[in-house]
Amino acid sequence: LSAARAARVASLERGGCGRSSNRLARLSDGSRACVRYGINPEQIQGEALSYHLAGVLGMQERLPPMALALVEARGRQWEPVREELRGSHWAEGAVVSLTRWVDNLTTVVAPAPWGAEASAGRRLQPLSAGELDGLPPSQLVELVQWSDLILFDYLTANFDRLVSNLFSLQWDPRVMRRATSNLLRAPDGGLVFMDNEAGLVHGYRLLAMWDPYNEPLLRSVCVFREGTARRVAELHRRRSAAAELRRRYRAREPLWARLGFLSERQAELLQARVDFVHRHIAHCRAQ
Repeated sequence: LSAARAARVASLERGGCGRSSNRLARLSDGSRACVRYGINPEQIQGEALSYHLAGVLGMQERLPPMALALVEARGRQWEPVREELRGSHWAEGAVVSLTRWVDNLTTVVAPAPWGAEASAGRRLQPLSAGELDGLPPSQLVELVQWSDLILFDYLTANFDRLVSNLFSLQWDPRVMRRATSNLLRAPDGGLVFMDNEAGLVHGYRLLAMWDPYNEPLLRSVCVFREGTARRVAELHRRRSAAAELRRRYRAREPLWARLGFLSERQAELLQARVDFVHRHIAHCRAQ
């Protein structure tokens, strides 16, 4: 984060970072970062807020470090790539996100029950206690990473990952056997939650379309990391989800005011979704 804010952008390259409007930046300290330029500001806002919500939930290590930057062709940070900026068609003064480049990532296919159950057209069902008893520790570690992902995407209403794969089943019955969108694996085995710009803002506007997929997916999970369940319980008890997100966002992101925060309605939706997750975890405990 310090490098993203202090280092100069030495070069900008096309490719490797998603949309054609994005660029791969090499910074003056030798590190690399994906620079994401949103089609509209709410995508960058969603990326930033999702990143800091992951911090509130204690799962920020699953997302690559991200900082906001202001595009200023004559500013110190961007001066070395002034000519490249002209060709990028980025607006002067636009807010972009810089996400640390992570090497040697590989694609990820959804494990059972989400892969096999969904592709067979059956209703998603939580793993039973008996099934869990027979799993080795490595598979349990894998499952709680997936449950963190599903819980995180439910809270943010992010439809651009596992949910989009589930949606595509109506056209492609084998889609769950293919790589999951915007999800990669690091060399240490950890899942990396990529490209979260659909979260919290864009996703909340499209709840009616995507919750029929997001909600059953959450209900299919009854294995949770203890720390995640504890944080959800605290946010439910204090009714503080939006307040804690706002406090963290303002303290750790100097450009937060350029994009603003959640509306009052969006803040209420976030708390309601935290409460729903808390009730579901309580239901799982009761089973």
